[in-house]
Amino acid sequence: MHGFVRVYRMPRNRFLIVARRGFRRCLVPLAVLLSGAGAASAQSGASWPDTYLGRVEALAVMEGLNARLLASRSATATLEGWCSEHGMATDPRLTATLLRDVDKPASEETRRRLAAGPETVLRYRRVRLACGDHVLSEADNWYVPERLNPEMNRLLETTDTPFGRAVQALGTTRQTIGADRLWQPLPPGWDQAVPPDPACAPLVIPDRLFSHRAVLFTAERVPFSEVVETYASAILDFRRAVRPPDPACGAGPPSRP
Repeated sequence: MHGFVRVYRMPRNRFLIVARRGFRRCLVPLAVLLSGAGAASAQSGASWPDTYLGRVEALAVMEGLNARLLASRSATATLEGWCSEHGMATDPRLTATLLRDVDKPASEETRRRLAAGPETVLRYRRVRLACGDHVLSEADNWYVPERLNPEMNRLLETTDTPFGRAVQALGTTRQTIGADRLWQPLPPGWDQAVPPDPACAPLVIPDRLFSHRAVLFTAERVPFSEVVETYASAILDFRRAVRPPDPACGAGPPSRP
């Protein structure tokens, strides 16, 4: 009959079969795309290039964490936040390794800052704080046990509990009395100098990056501990997005056909 278009209705089961086949065809390029994205993600690791940009980025990351630590009440909590934000471990909770049979007498200046006379007992504790397999810092700690409760002293003497976690019930505040940069990725005057040529190799990062010395106080402003925290290169051991290669270093050797 003229003027009419005949509409063919596909059986429902036939329609489902065709739809499934089309969906599978779409999955193939999608899988290829995702595998490529995964490969690109796998390229992003903890290696920092020895280029001007790589050094600037390393310095920026170090200074960012440095500022957070200086402004915080607890280095333990700050490092746990860093670990979590940078995906450095499945469980971002820090673990402490207590270095036993190690002693380091407190200086007269430390005793003065802790208002601890010659007869006051001070205990010394050295621990390494790790996020997963990454040892982020090492802490030397002198504290006055008589200003802590028995449970806190038990944790500090018999377990590997991080100091900040063991004493957090005291409402701890801290006053930084010293901060030292142990590694400078860029030379003095770098902000006004001509950028150096890239080394076209991985950046050599020393084990220790910077350190802080601080006095810890109770909520009543009673000093009870002095700590020296030395932060390690592992704070930079997180996965980064892939950066384009430095033009001065070329794109690497040509691939074989």
